[in-house]
Amino acid sequence: MSDLELLTRICDLARDVAAREVMPRFLKVASGRKHDGSTFTEADLASQAALVKGLPEIINCPVLGEEMTHAEQLALLENNPDGLWIVDPIDGTTNFVHGLPYFAISIALMRQGRSALGVVYLPVLDECYYAAAGQGAWCNGEPLPLIAPDIKTGDGVAIVETKHLTGRLPNRVVTVAPFSSLRNFGASTIDWCFLAAGRVDIMLHGSQKLWDYAAGALIAQEAGCQLATLNLDDYWADRVMARSAIAARTPALFGPWRDWVRLNR
Repeated sequence: MSDLELLTRICDLARDVAAREVMPRFLKVASGRKHDGSTFTEADLASQAALVKGLPEIINCPVLGEEMTHAEQLALLENNPDGLWIVDPIDGTTNFVHGLPYFAISIALMRQGRSALGVVYLPVLDECYYAAAGQGAWCNGEPLPLIAPDIKTGDGVAIVETKHLTGRLPNRVVTVAPFSSLRNFGASTIDWCFLAAGRVDIMLHGSQKLWDYAAGALIAQEAGCQLATLNLDDYWADRVMARSAIAARTPALFGPWRDWVRLNR
């Protein structure tokens, strides 16, 4: 089966899980807190259980999910370098709980620490973003980017998550950073997809978990975006379980943005 055929099956599974386990609980489900203080719901658990069951039927690899324990995640990552599904059953759970329509199901297949296949499904918008390494990226059958405005760095729209930024960056990025407008949708996978689509121009995150970036970063890269971390130009060579992200949708935007971020740390 080709990568594109596999992606079709993964997209179909994501749509099915959203229809059966996620959307019927939207605006209706109670939430709780995990040990790290983050939010989870019955919908997260039901979505993850469905993905854990369905994904090995597409490619027979174990599934690492956000709602597993840290010890379980590390063991899966260490013992399955040749093939491991990475899922975020609902990215943007806080949005989901509060009725904000910005959340997604994220699925990636990783091999040797790099993403090979990636799917992100936004059920409220019915947009399915997907990519295969070296083969391109699409949204609902349309090649990405969907929008390709020709702008300079200072005129761009930025997505920035300041929560995990340190040093001078949290202050400087909201006062003197070289862009015209700032956004934060509260879901890292959507950030990557909107960058890939051309809806935003540059991005900065201080730290994203594995399931936050595994699918989205691949989709953005295959759409022509440029990626790095705060420390490394090779985005995929940084630490796996959590890494920062500096990205832009074109090389012309990326260089000045990366340099500004690093100089203002």
